[in-house]
Amino acid sequence: MRSKYNYFIALISVFFGWVFVFAIHKPMFMWWYKHLYVKCDWTDWVDVIWHGLPLDFSMAGYLTIIPGLLFIASVWTKHSWVKSAMNIYFITASLLVTTIFVADIALYHYWGFRIDTTPFFYFFSSPKDALASVSRSYIFRAFIAIVFIATIIYEFFDMLLINRIFIDNRYIDSQSRFRKHEETAILESEYDEDSLLQKFFKSFFLLLLTALLFIPIRGGFSVSTMNTGKVFYSTDTQLNHAALNPVFNLMESILKQQDFESQYRYMDDDEADAIFDTLIDKGINGKTAGLGFSQSPNVLFIILESFSSKLMATLGGESDVAINLDKLAEEGILFTNFYANSFRTDRGLVSILSGYPAQPTTSLMKYPRKTQNLPGIARSLKQAGYSATYYYGGDADFTNMRSYLMSQGFDQIISDTDFPVSERLSKWGAHDEVVFNRLLADLRLVDNISPKSEEVSQHDGGVWLKVLQTSSSHEPFEVPYLRLDNERLNAFAYTDECVGNFINDFKQLPQWENTLVVLVPDHLGAYPENISNFTPERYQIPLLMIGGVVKEPMRIDVIGSQQDIPATLLAQLGLSHADFTFSKDMLNPDNPHFAFFTVPDAFGMVTEDNALIFDNQAGKTVWDEGENPGANLLKGQAYLQKLYDDIAKR
Repeated sequence: MRSKYNYFIALISVFFGWVFVFAIHKPMFMWWYKHLYVKCDWTDWVDVIWHGLPLDFSMAGYLTIIPGLLFIASVWTKHSWVKSAMNIYFITASLLVTTIFVADIALYHYWGFRIDTTPFFYFFSSPKDALASVSRSYIFRAFIAIVFIATIIYEFFDMLLINRIFIDNRYIDSQSRFRKHEETAILESEYDEDSLLQKFFKSFFLLLLTALLFIPIRGGFSVSTMNTGKVFYSTDTQLNHAALNPVFNLMESILKQQDFESQYRYMDDDEADAIFDTLIDKGINGKTAGLGFSQSPNVLFIILESFSSKLMATLGGESDVAINLDKLAEEGILFTNFYANSFRTDRGLVSILSGYPAQPTTSLMKYPRKTQNLPGIARSLKQAGYSATYYYGGDADFTNMRSYLMSQGFDQIISDTDFPVSERLSKWGAHDEVVFNRLLADLRLVDNISPKSEEVSQHDGGVWLKVLQTSSSHEPFEVPYLRLDNERLNAFAYTDECVGNFINDFKQLPQWENTLVVLVPDHLGAYPENISNFTPERYQIPLLMIGGVVKEPMRIDVIGSQQDIPATLLAQLGLSHADFTFSKDMLNPDNPHFAFFTVPDAFGMVTEDNALIFDNQAGKTVWDEGENPGANLLKGQAYLQKLYDDIAKR
């Protein structure tokens, strides 16, 4: 005889089964990153599990809805499709949850935040490049881990629920019609056990119980709905990260992608407008300190993959890594208080080339419809008669980069497929040396062809903008160079060597005398190792200007960030930067001097009297130093609010 209550017990078992799966993931995460939790005692481990339960309950609620509906269906039919559907559901859910678990643990080492949509954006835009940072053996081990853990989760639910309830309820399979008459009679008597009224009542209570999942999903009946901030309980960011449910964190990140206008509403619009007006460039009414450039120099950007200030002795870093950059700093204009705008290349490129701040919840490069409406250095210089070419040894389609660059006005994009296969020896494509050689060959070609040539006059005979993006100083740090024992530092030293050799050769060409070279990293990465996202040091990078148009070496100590490059450059060239709403001329003494940066899901603002980082998930300030603590909180909030207003309109 079947128990009349086994459906309800089963549904509750599914819910708490998922809660258990999510709860057990937290100590697994802490064990995997035990070097981050060495100072924690057993009570901290318990606290992480306890405080993480709200998100676990919410996610378990989502994952219990389908079993609840299938239980209702099973009240009315005993056909085997119900059991098959339940099996398919738990296999799929187990694989999905496990894949998120494994990816989350694997990626946290590199990025310092729990999994969101970022890795999926990289993977779907270019799987080859997304996997270039990891070895095949690493991917294989991850695959084995996914299959193994997913099997355990499925077997757990199978033992807990599927076999027991469906065996107890004696579901008919396709061969039941061939069974003995006596057995069929027994089955039919059991199927007729519930009256129609009983089935209606049982369905009603199952539906009610399924509907009650709304409570843990939403997080109660308060005005605020469930969000990742619910589990932030400690002043220790690492403990808060451990308490997060990675599946919920990913789901929330996906849901935040499109609704820009409703995100980051810290204050009313009038207050945000008033604060924002104090943070923008003074425009035509401002003044700028002239650096003595010619009005129409050639402009070459060298975007250095992952470089940081800590790699240059000139900026207080390592003495034997970026030795060429240190030498060039002695002859160029070095900005000593400069910050990256974010933590990834796609964000950094938009900041450098469009003067547009990075966002904490998305990458604007994902949205070609919006990036085509952004201002850009290339677009402004093309209006002044420049040609524009982009050089990159990797896949230009990675993270929608080609779409962005084309919309910005680049005439030509040189990428991995423009190099012979024999030169694509890096997992990212062609090594930096190869890309620099290609650029040098193009520059020599222009010098060797008569300026009267029709081909040159149309493409290269006039002034030009060229951008070269390096890639070798990136995981897995496999470079054709060996000078330092540390593979990370050795990769940076290799790129630095490529820069030094290129500049030495470029100086021999006539074009050097009328060229401005801007060297800037896309972001800080890989070194210093294990640096927290919640320290301003995480975003400190060099900005160096050299070239024949630089009249004398100079150090500039004003605070700025990547988004300020377009306004500063265009002002020096006598060109308008009115379209660059978020970019300000760092050399204008009337302008506010600050650096703004973002990381999922936080922002930072640095001024002379305050360095502040605000964690949106925790809803609190996690870094606050300087003579005027807290001074940048409202400024940063207003700035981010206005940024999302602007994104929504583009």
